[in-house]
Amino acid sequence: MNDFTKGLKDGIPIALGYLSVSFTFGIMAVSMGIKWWQAILISFLTITSAGQFSGIKTMIHPGHYLEMIISQITINIRYSFMSISLSQKTSKNFRGIYRYILGFFMTDEIFAVASSKKEVGIKYFFGLSVMPWAGWTLGTALGALCGNILPAMIMSALGLAIYGMFVAIVVPEIKKSRAVLIVSLSAMIFSCIFYYMPVLKKIPSGFTISICAVLAAGICAYLFPVKPTDLVEPVKDKNLNQPDKTKHTVN
Repeated sequence: MNDFTKGLKDGIPIALGYLSVSFTFGIMAVSMGIKWWQAILISFLTITSAGQFSGIKTMIHPGHYLEMIISQITINIRYSFMSISLSQKTSKNFRGIYRYILGFFMTDEIFAVASSKKEVGIKYFFGLSVMPWAGWTLGTALGALCGNILPAMIMSALGLAIYGMFVAIVVPEIKKSRAVLIVSLSAMIFSCIFYYMPVLKKIPSGFTISICAVLAAGICAYLFPVKPTDLVEPVKDKNLNQPDKTKHTVN
């Protein structure tokens, strides 16, 4: 099995997951007034679930460009760090235009699978990225074109798919880390405050997402600071306690 085929095989589970979530995006985009071909084009050119769901809420209000920029940077900045991290594992010929393509296809799931490899080659990464990209675009097309055909009950149920995906991602990490629990609860509390408070609820959703994310992250950084020594694994010298055989005693 060559690298490209192996990448395709590893990308199938990701594509199946993206198919259901992007189906919901297609339904939601069309229901909010975006044309079906525009919804497909968005998924074709940008593979970011949270960014797209947040973006369409801003797009239906023309002229809110600053809100769009701030919210998208806040939501999608993690992909830059993922790309930088994964670039340390790429093969020597993975450079130039291929680095930009790597950044375009970067998602949480693709990063998780690719980073588990000792070395990531061009063929493997392309194979790994093709299926999720196709699944995300196809799911959006199905949701945008077939959403009006489905009963309202099914459409409402599918509308919860995106929230189910987020819960599936966050809950396992909450069980492992108290810091993740605190930052998640903080974000929920801030979000409720901005949603229900008379003055704060008038703030556009894009700004609200950015403010809640920064506040929750700031609280977690203050309560659970990461020390520089925690980022460096100590190197153990196996010969540290061994006698120096190069020295000779003189009687």
